[in-house]
Amino acid sequence: MTHATIHPTALVNPDAQIGADVEIGPFSIVGPQAVIGEKTIVQSHAVIEGEVEIGTRNFIGHGAVIGAPPQDVSFSLERKTMVKIGNDNVIREYCTIHRGTAEGTATKIGDKNFLMAAAHVGHNCVIGNNVTIANNCLLAGYVRVDDGAFLGGGSTFHQFMHIGRLVMVQGSSAFGKDLPPFVIAAERNSVFGVNVVGLRRTGFSARDREEIKTAFRI
Repeated sequence: MTHATIHPTALVNPDAQIGADVEIGPFSIVGPQAVIGEKTIVQSHAVIEGEVEIGTRNFIGHGAVIGAPPQDVSFSLERKTMVKIGNDNVIREYCTIHRGTAEGTATKIGDKNFLMAAAHVGHNCVIGNNVTIANNCLLAGYVRVDDGAFLGGGSTFHQFMHIGRLVMVQGSSAFGKDLPPFVIAAERNSVFGVNVVGLRRTGFSARDREEIKTAFRI
């Protein structure tokens, strides 16, 4: 735990691997199988348990719980499963990220994602890069979210769903079916058009945008 700043009230297992310039706040708990990359900030009352790999320059807010057992009635605590988190993510207060459920599997979060307060990422979810998951979103097990998606606050997503690239979801919506890339989705299993603003911001040409609109109309 060289050059880390650990509050005296934090409980950090000596077997945990803590990178340089990591900060761990008051009353946080870090288990023996945790790996936390350099320049990551863990605020107060966070819990990191089980086998968890966290990359560099992440921010983990107050009261977040990462690596807890999955909410799966068939899960056995003897199974070796994990959480893998990349770099430059913001995980705000009271988020919950559960580890995988089947032996040898993982819940995975990529790079530069923003999980707002109280978001839940269930077991074996796979989150890409540059994804925003707003407050109180609920992702059941095995949900996949591709790069650049925006999930509005209070929305719910059924297990095994696939949310495509640059999808924009209206808040307080609910989905049990896959969402194709580039669409605006709302209410219950409905799509209303193409996320043209998101396409423009990420550099899609006018010609590409028109082709996507045509595909949507078809």
